[in-house]
Amino acid sequence: MPEFFDRYINLAEDEEVIVSLERNLKALETLDVKQLNTLGDKVYAPGKWTIKDIFQHLIDNERIQSYRALRIARNDKTIMPGYDENLLAQNTTASQQTLQSLIEEFKLVRKSSIVLFKRFTDEMLQRKGVCSGIEISVLALGFQLSGHQIHHLKVIRERYLPLL
Repeated sequence: MPEFFDRYINLAEDEEVIVSLERNLKALETLDVKQLNTLGDKVYAPGKWTIKDIFQHLIDNERIQSYRALRIARNDKTIMPGYDENLLAQNTTASQQTLQSLIEEFKLVRKSSIVLFKRFTDEMLQRKGVCSGIEISVLALGFQLSGHQIHHLKVIRERYLPLL
């Protein structure tokens, strides 16, 4: 289990990556967007992201990790750098979007990731590459996507919803 990514991978509940990604896509359907909208720009602590920022981060991370998975699956041995999530968060238009549009965009990006991972063979899923200085398999990147969503939705439930 690659260190750093393990905190997300361990949250994925299924043995099959596609099942896990699809389960988490369905979980988005149960979000109470009306309730989340009432939070507006509230944050649970100084320097933390808004709900919109969190969904933009989920979108950005999904795109980056899927791109990494694609390159590794295709046997690209290029070492891929990390990314600064805070820098990305400071340079978005999330605050100008509706929460609903961000959630819909995340669903589309997740559907694209599911299609991508369905096309990977077992051999491709086991291939490893280096991302952010850490060796990781394509399969682990898929579970990272799933666990990353679980992590952030848990943060929303536990730290943001009590603000209402």
